[in-house]
Amino acid sequence: MSRPQPSYLNLSVAELAERAAQAVARLAHCDLCPRLCGVDRLAGQAGYCRSGRLARVASWHAHMWEEPPISGWEGSGTIFFSNCTARCLFCQNYPISQMGVGEEKSSEALARIMLRLQRQGCHNINLVTPTHYVPQVLEALVLARAGGLNIPLLYNTSGYDRPETLRLLDGIVDIYLPDSKYADDVEARRLSDYVGYVAHNRAALLEMARQVGTGLACDEEGIAYRGMVIRHLVLPEQLSQTAQVLAWIAAQLGREVYVSLMAQYFPAHLAVDHPQLGRRLSVVEYDRAVQTIEALGLDGGWRQELESDQA
Repeated sequence: MSRPQPSYLNLSVAELAERAAQAVARLAHCDLCPRLCGVDRLAGQAGYCRSGRLARVASWHAHMWEEPPISGWEGSGTIFFSNCTARCLFCQNYPISQMGVGEEKSSEALARIMLRLQRQGCHNINLVTPTHYVPQVLEALVLARAGGLNIPLLYNTSGYDRPETLRLLDGIVDIYLPDSKYADDVEARRLSDYVGYVAHNRAALLEMARQVGTGLACDEEGIAYRGMVIRHLVLPEQLSQTAQVLAWIAAQLGREVYVSLMAQYFPAHLAVDHPQLGRRLSVVEYDRAVQTIEALGLDGGWRQELESDQA
């Protein structure tokens, strides 16, 4: 199947600009994520995510290690945004997510990054941890589209999103790559400082599915151009409630949904000496997760292999 043009090209520049203006207005009483901080980011105030008027970017490059239909052979054009709406004890990118390493970028600079990634041959623009920068992304997209951007926009998120914010992206984002981290709010709060994660995550997943469907459409070369992939990181001691997470996905989104079951956990940041998180996964733990996903009939997607030193 040939690849259709990205959805945002079906909108006029004026329509995109209006969507961006609506999003920017919300920065005056920021309600982009479920924390509803209500701070005036336009005036320099910062809420939980410690972010202001401009997007902060830690790095950007062609990334070869996403799921195969996303990275392809030329790479996914990843833009890693700084700061986060959570404080995961085990975050492997904590200098970026929790220490704010990166540089502030104007919308013009962010648009230039998008266009440069396209010129490098990337298959998509992969927005990593973008929840708190949706207005800035939309502003940049207006400029990038005028400059000739014509590859899919991919929203790569922890899944702690508000449907109200996601609706600003309806008809703009073609591929959603959300996490579904937990099925227990107590553990979500204890390990990641999420408030009400489960309900917010599930509402977000349903909204994403409404927009782009639950499958993954690929062109004749196997490159994704529309759909969603849900990621789930398996934690030691069943702390990520893998069986419950996967059961909800199968029941509510259907067995055609693509799930990326991730075995890459290792102790990082505050998890290094943690009594439960201070070790890698065992083969038994990950095999149990694989057996669960297979029993539920979630056959689409990917299963990571445990590294040899994790036995």
